[in-house]
Amino acid sequence: MKKFDFFKTIMPVSRKADYYLGCLDSSVFIDFSLNNNGQIYLHRISFDGYGCCEIENSMTLDKSDSIIFVKEIGKEVLDQFTIEKLVKSLIKLNAEKIWTDALEEYELLDK
Repeated sequence: MKKFDFFKTIMPVSRKADYYLGCLDSSVFIDFSLNNNGQIYLHRISFDGYGCCEIENSMTLDKSDSIIFVKEIGKEVLDQFTIEKLVKSLIKLNAEKIWTDALEEYELLDK
């Protein structure tokens, strides 16, 4: 089983989103935002060797998972199991909008 080691990070002002995570030794960065309904959506994801993939019309986590995500991201130390589950759920919802070869290489999409 792959160890993602998600961590909170920041991005330049030009890369707008509400929350930022990195993983896999800084090979992948994922940007999330909160919509007006209080739901988390995938804003963009960047992969070493592939570039930055902007996500148009992103599907969202449901309300309860969005609440869990916001609480988790507010913690000093992320619960790796919880954050991995939420991130992978969001990626799965939006998989057709993300480069398949990058998702496969970095094992961010469960089969």
